[in-house]
Amino acid sequence: MPFLCLKVDVDTLRGTQQGVPRLVELFKREQVGATFLFSMGPDNTGRAIKRIFRPGFIAKVRRTSVRSNYGLKTLLYGTLIPGPDIGVRASDPMRAARDAGFECGIHCWDHVGWQDNVMKNSPEWTREQMDRAHERFIKVFGTPSLTWGAAGWQMSVEALRHQGTLGYHYASDARAGAFSPAAIPAFWPLVRAEPLPVAQITGTLPTLDELIGVDGCTADNAHLHLLNLTAAPTQDHVFTLHAELEGMALLPVMERLLAGWREQGYTLVSTGSYCSTLEATSLPYCEVDWGEIAGRSGTLMKQGSPYLHNLGKSMRR
Repeated sequence: MPFLCLKVDVDTLRGTQQGVPRLVELFKREQVGATFLFSMGPDNTGRAIKRIFRPGFIAKVRRTSVRSNYGLKTLLYGTLIPGPDIGVRASDPMRAARDAGFECGIHCWDHVGWQDNVMKNSPEWTREQMDRAHERFIKVFGTPSLTWGAAGWQMSVEALRHQGTLGYHYASDARAGAFSPAAIPAFWPLVRAEPLPVAQITGTLPTLDELIGVDGCTADNAHLHLLNLTAAPTQDHVFTLHAELEGMALLPVMERLLAGWREQGYTLVSTGSYCSTLEATSLPYCEVDWGEIAGRSGTLMKQGSPYLHNLGKSMRR
């Protein structure tokens, strides 16, 4: 029976306080696994306005009803309203997700700051951002995070290197590329033949905000498009959802997806649970690539072509 991993990116204070509890309730009711990845520091969502000149950004804002989904107050955070500290203001719903039995990990320190700066700022800036998120996670949960999933799939080489110093068992920073494995969405990353220390679980499916508003796809039928992509359950998949979307206005869509994936025969699990099934498996080394994804603005980290195979390295060291 194939696996389908549910990975929840939590970007904002509103998503943490309102979207996360609703998803926890849904996942508990449906008895499925999921991984929640939290933004641990300030909510500076309003600063994303700087992306206005980025190709595709305005189109995405129009398609996905950003104001209604995120709320006007959130869209002013970090500009007219000081960005609230998510890890301080919303530590209770974070711990509640863990106490309900769900895997919790790190998304970033500052979501907008990471997306807009990690590819151009210094290695020192990158390490400082990751260290702050790491330390805040320990303060909130009492133990270090075992995983990291980058905001916006934005990762630099230095960020990939620094993951190895923070004790992660795995990370989920990459989207599937043209050369991604057909059956197992996992690999050891390489950059210019340099092996990086933490294995990657690859996002294989488009997100709802990448689909809605494109080629006749709406909130009412988006689940059908995704279910069509998974209709032949011959490979494992990783689906990324957002607490601000599927945890709120798109919660009914998430309910339909869970029902459909179960009917297709998938076992719905966290990325951590999936990682544990690969413990004895030697994964391919793949060159990391950076490129665009349809429906999303900016340049993302992607799984590139296989480089070396069967080197005897397992997911857990």
